[in-house]
Amino acid sequence: MSATTHAPRAKLIIPALGRLYSALHDAGETLLRAVAGGFLAIHGSQKIVNPFGATEMVEGLGFYPGVFWSPLLACTEFFGGILIALGLFTRPAAFAGLIVLLVTVWFHWVTMGQGFSGAEKSLLWAAILTFFVIRGGNRHSVDARIGKAF
Repeated sequence: MSATTHAPRAKLIIPALGRLYSALHDAGETLLRAVAGGFLAIHGSQKIVNPFGATEMVEGLGFYPGVFWSPLLACTEFFGGILIALGLFTRPAAFAGLIVLLVTVWFHWVTMGQGFSGAEKSLLWAAILTFFVIRGGNRHSVDARIGKAF
């Protein structure tokens, strides 16, 4: 038995849908990447216009000096979101965003004591970015167009 053995594909209940699912496979992944990156950039756009605006917040989380971490947070969300949406440097951009989201999970779950209900949205975002850390940008990305990826 080889190490690359793949499990057989499940048979579809409606086999005629197989072509549709195959045709939409890459498009669905591309749409998820574009939406996730776009939303992350929109969220970060509020911070990028005032990159030092979150200084007190990040220091309240224990990240000192805030004048370093606040602009880094703004750039990670805004520029990282744009990179993810485009599929350029997809894995490193998604990894940086994932780190930010894991901090927000810790903040809501532990620091604020909100548990799962407080961290739920951050966990969902973290799962989406984990997918792109693992998969990269797919064939509909700038990474694929230039023939280079991390």
